[in-house]
Amino acid sequence: MSGTENERNRADAVYAALLERQGEQWVQPRIERTRRVLELLDDPQRTYRVVHVTGTNGKTSTSRLIESLLRTMGLRTGLFTSPHLERFTERIMVDGEPIADAAVVEAWDEILPFVELVDAELIAEGGARLTFFEVLTVLAFVAFSDAPVDVAVIEVGMGGEWDSTNTADGDVAVIAPVGMDHADRLGDTIEKIARVKAGIIKQDAAVVSAAQESEVDRVLREAAAARGATIAVEGTDFALRSYRLAVGGQLLDVQGLAGEYAELYLPLYGEHQGRNAALAIAAVESLIGAGSQALAPDVVTDGLGQATSPGRLQLVGAHPTVVVDAAHNPHGATALVEALRGAFDFDEWGIVLGVLGDKDAQGIVAALAPVAAHVFATAPDSERANDADTIADLVEAQGLRVTVHTDLADAAEAARQWAAASDRRAVVIAGSVVLAGEALALAEAEAWKDGWSA
Repeated sequence: MSGTENERNRADAVYAALLERQGEQWVQPRIERTRRVLELLDDPQRTYRVVHVTGTNGKTSTSRLIESLLRTMGLRTGLFTSPHLERFTERIMVDGEPIADAAVVEAWDEILPFVELVDAELIAEGGARLTFFEVLTVLAFVAFSDAPVDVAVIEVGMGGEWDSTNTADGDVAVIAPVGMDHADRLGDTIEKIARVKAGIIKQDAAVVSAAQESEVDRVLREAAAARGATIAVEGTDFALRSYRLAVGGQLLDVQGLAGEYAELYLPLYGEHQGRNAALAIAAVESLIGAGSQALAPDVVTDGLGQATSPGRLQLVGAHPTVVVDAAHNPHGATALVEALRGAFDFDEWGIVLGVLGDKDAQGIVAALAPVAAHVFATAPDSERANDADTIADLVEAQGLRVTVHTDLADAAEAARQWAAASDRRAVVIAGSVVLAGEALALAEAEAWKDGWSA
């Protein structure tokens, strides 16, 4: 949804005002501040149904798949995800499109007096103003109420229990695969992390979970039982029965909670995306029919067939082939390697790699090592980024060939030139959502899909 130049400028000014606040990486275990603003606004997050999505990997893709299925059913949808790849309005989607600039400004004008009131209260108590993510969450919830939407699919920012998004009461809590990530914030064991993520489970809600490690599964089941919630788990209650390559994606057979869905085309690569699709189907079955009513075949076919997940195994270049994937932790990097092996037929992969400083760079490098013929180390355009030399040292420790590049443009140029030397070579850009966003913009600006030109 685009608007006039003036509307775009005003929306960009809203984003600039958000950036003046403490950033997304500044997270504290509390939701009371966000709840206070929402109460002053008469709790807009309670004017629509909510599907709340957490996990370590696959949250965004699963959220987008759920939203696409719901929209195909004729429901007006909201989708809140983070971070964005190119422009912040991508984070707040209404009916499958980034929120209109005019709607951003309208929602901002609506919430600002209450945000400033709570800021003043916090400062009077010796505290700091509301953070970027706290205010952005409020903005999204108000925008969805103003639209208005029938259902909002809300992706957790970090963790779950004390995340700002947990001020919404999820009718369905969706738990994507849980692994070790943000250990300094969420806990140093998988059980501790699982408990924080289980915090999105509300009283009498429905829980739909991907297959989990035994420790995580136990935590989720205990949390569901304590809150009178039902729980359905991949592999027991629903499953991806089969997947096979197709042009531009894959064909799936899915056993849902209430129905069987065959020959589903999904325009995304990788078995993990097929499993995300199964999780999404089960989540929608839980929301619409409490898991006892199958979805209409055309809803599932069209909902998955039109789904997108930018920056997740996204093909952005041809001759040579270039793929972009966020893969910002070891679990995501492992899924990327499996997908590259399963969905593409190349002998050698050049990896353009940039990782943020708060991520497990060593684990990411180790996970990518099996397919890395040459690593082009660089740094995302972020003050939080690991420098390229640090990444190169980790790559060298794996015994891999590596070169160091000052920025993404330089790394991508070198990688594409390397790959162009053989039709058995391809490039993947990975390691950070920030880097993925840069890559999408660069690919479009330089028309990589038109092929290599020396």
